[in-house]
Amino acid sequence: MHTSTSPTATSAASGTSSTSSHRFRWRVVDIVVASVIGVAVGVVFWAWGVVWGPISAPIEALLPGLQAAPAAVWVIAGVLGGLVIRKPGAALYTELVAAVVSALIGSQWGGLLTIEAGLVQGLGAELVFAIFLYRNWRFPVALLAGAGAGLAMAINDLVLWYAGAAPLFATVYTISAVIGGALIAGGLAWLAVRGLARAGALDRFAAGRELRTV
Repeated sequence: MHTSTSPTATSAASGTSSTSSHRFRWRVVDIVVASVIGVAVGVVFWAWGVVWGPISAPIEALLPGLQAAPAAVWVIAGVLGGLVIRKPGAALYTELVAAVVSALIGSQWGGLLTIEAGLVQGLGAELVFAIFLYRNWRFPVALLAGAGAGLAMAINDLVLWYAGAAPLFATVYTISAVIGGALIAGGLAWLAVRGLARAGALDRFAAGRELRTV
């Protein structure tokens, strides 16, 4: 049996593939802005590390493991980068740049371990955006991306820093990281993107144009 594909169908399929490829292709402005976000948030990461002791101590004393909630500040870069750039790899790249900057300034947890944490946390957010095929950037997805980054942070910390921790501590730590990631990284990143869009700072990105058409 002989089957053939009409020129119209072939052209339409080719056009769809080309459009998808173009949508996922990184532009110079994407790289620049993702890098700027990473550097800026990396400074925030470093500053958060400086004040971390006085902030985390009373929280940990209240309930060991609960300190993972405010630690979610360290996973916001990936979610923010993903929501702004909207391209595969944006969450991972931005979180990794932020971690590298924090490590270069001086992290109390060591340079290599800080960068490794950034890689893992960035992957946590990246996987959520990938699940939605880089097409859904609404508030619930931002919360899920933050939760994914928080979960990745918890797993990484429990393996490297709290190996052999009691099940109760591990459970509290993981739940706190997921909730903190959703609210702090996901929620605040989503609000930040909307604020930047309203200010006109994201006019060259879909995130900015989308808000202005609503």
